[in-house]
Parts: sequence; C-alpha cells; structure tokens
Amino acid sequence: MAEAIKDMFNKQFFDRFTKDLKLVINDFNTRKFVSQIMDEEWENREFKQRCWHITTVLKKFLPADYKDAIVKILELLDHLKDKYDFSEVDDTTFGLSLEYGWILDNFVEQYGLDDYETSIKAIEKITQFTSCEFSVRPFIIKYPKKMMKQMLVWSKHEHWGVRRLSSEGCRPRLPWAMSLPNLKENPEPIIPILENLKNDISRFVRLSVANNLNDIAKDNPAIVIDLAKKWQGKCCRNSSENVNWVIKHGCRTLLKQGNAEVMEIFGFDAVKNITIKDFKISTPKVKIGGFLEFGFKLINNNAQKAKIRLEYGLYYQKANKTLSKKVCKISEKEYEKNSTTQITRKHSFRVVTTRVLHRGLHQVSVIINGKEFEKYDFELRVPGTTCFT
Repeated sequence: MAEAIKDMFNKQFFDRFTKDLKLVINDFNTRKFVSQIMDEEWENREFKQRCWHITTVLKKFLPADYKDAIVKILELLDHLKDKYDFSEVDDTTFGLSLEYGWILDNFVEQYGLDDYETSIKAIEKITQFTSCEFSVRPFIIKYPKKMMKQMLVWSKHEHWGVRRLSSEGCRPRLPWAMSLPNLKENPEPIIPILENLKNDISRFVRLSVANNLNDIAKDNPAIVIDLAKKWQGKCCRNSSENVNWVIKHGCRTLLKQGNAEVMEIFGFDAVKNITIKDFKISTPKVKIGGFLEFGFKLINNNAQKAKIRLEYGLYYQKANKTLSKKVCKISEKEYEKNSTTQITRKHSFRVVTTRVLHRGLHQVSVIINGKEFEKYDFELRVPGTTCFT
C-alpha cells in the first residue's frame, strides 16, 4: 500500500529539518521542537493540518517580529543552497524537498498577509527552491491589482521557478488550493502572463500555462478558443511545437466536451461517411474489481484519409441512480480511406479512492470527433456478497 502523503513528515524528515534549522536559529532545541509537533493530536491530523501545525510550532522558535522571522527563513535557504548540490537541478524537480516548501511558504501565507512587501520578496526566493503556488493565492485575493502586476513581472523572471509561479499561482481552479473567484469570472488579467510564457524554454512552465488555459476553459471557453486560434496561427509561422502542445493540452477539457470550434482548430472534421458497426460488449455483467470489455468496427467510407479523435463515454451510476459521464480517449490518428478497423477496449472497475462505484445499470458509448453515437447498457455487479453501494 502506498504511503499516505501526510506521512512524509516522518522521523527522517524532522532529523534533517531540525539540523538545518540549527544553522540559523541560535540555541535551537530539537527535542522541544519535535515534542511540540508530535503532540497527542498528531496522528489524527491530515496532511494540510500537519503542515499548518508544523508552521505554528516553527513560529515559536523564530523571532517574534515577522520581518525578522523572514530574514531567518531566507538565511536558511542560503545555507541550503550551499549545503546541497543544486547544480543538477532542472525544471523537472523543485530542487528542495517539497516537505520544506509546504512549511516555508505556509509560514508566509499564515503570518505575512498584512506585510505585502516583505512577503512578496520572500515568496520570490522561496519559490526558486520549491513552489509557492498555494501561499500566493491569499495575496491575489487581498491585493488583486497589485499582485497581478507582480505576477506579470515574475513572468519575465530569469528563474524558471518564479516564471512558473506567475502562471501556476493564478490558475483559477488550482487543485488542492483556494479558488480565485474574480479570475474565474474574469480571467483577462491572466492572459498577458500566459502570452509571455506560452513558448517558455522550461517544459514545466509550459505545462503550467496549459493547465491554466484548461482551468479558464471551464468557466470561459470562448477566451481559450480565441487564444488557441491566435496562438496556432503564430505557432505555424514560427514552427513552434511547444506552442502547439500548450494549445492542445490547454484545450483538453473542450476536446472531451466535443466543442465543435476546438475540433475544427485541431483538424477533426465533422463525422462524414464515418460509421461504427458490430458494437459488442463482451462483458455485459461486470464485477467490481473487474473489467468492461467491448469492441466495434470503425469504418471510414471517405475517399481520403480521415483524422479521427476516437473516444468512449462511460456513464457511471451515482448513489441517486442518475448517470455521470466520463470521457476516455482511445486514439487520435489518421485512418486510411475506405478502411475498416477493428477496435477493442478494456475499462477497469477496480476500487479507487477518487470514485465511489455503485452497482446497477451503467452505459458506454463511442465518440468520434466529438460526436457521440448510441449508448449501450451493461451491469456493474458486486463480487461475492460484499456490498459497495
């Protein structure tokens, strides 16, 4: 079984963290620090509660004045830079362990909201070692205009981690983070930042741009569609594969929704002379923990090749007996003219934490270039006598 994320704060971590704290805090008492953290409620705390608790304890060991405390934190980062070898760090890692980041940027979020200047300087440095995408969001909410100007400045920073923060920190729907209602409603302040970063040399930065676009598309699809058209034209002139990828990945939700404009942007024409035949579900009664197996023939009756995005819709039964649709991709490629291709697929119904499975009627459908064909029923059953409903 995989280790729970909250268990990253273990003995090995605190051994390392307290040794590093001793570098900047005079007369640091390791035993007292750890004992206050590992209190009687420690085991009951979940991940974010543990982060918050560690930060609260850390404050007691730092100078009482926030500015002075930040000086110590920045000194710690300087020591870490000297102590550990960052020469091999690239954009596929945050460099410093994420455990440190959860604590140091949380300190700024928890205690620095009323000291804008000190906190912004701290965030700019901390995020070069880890990521401050969560701690920056309360500042965006409290200082919206000032912070978005700062984010735009950061989008041209020499360090990729700061540039990434300028996009990741203002994602309207960043997972695990507080949402940004103003930017969900009006994402226009984000667009100049993404313009600066869409062809960034860092893959990690470009990924953030794509994810930000995908967030925006959920509330403001027209803005993302307009950007995709604009950037694609520029991309073609510059032959930039990076920008092409950002556009495509940023439009992934719109593609799954079968948005006609987006389908056209990426060359997925309307379904003409393309049909499916002999659809068959091999496992009409699926046990929880097992697989749905189905297949069909994809027929291209056109006199030329057809670029096809092939997906299937899986309709899960919910607790209230209604169905909830999830779109899953099969392939995206060209199919030969006047061709017949046999397609088979297996879909797992193993138990996972991200979805509750309910027995009873489910459905599956085929989707071609955004057009959904007939739905077919199958039944999800409980193995043995165990009830998962």
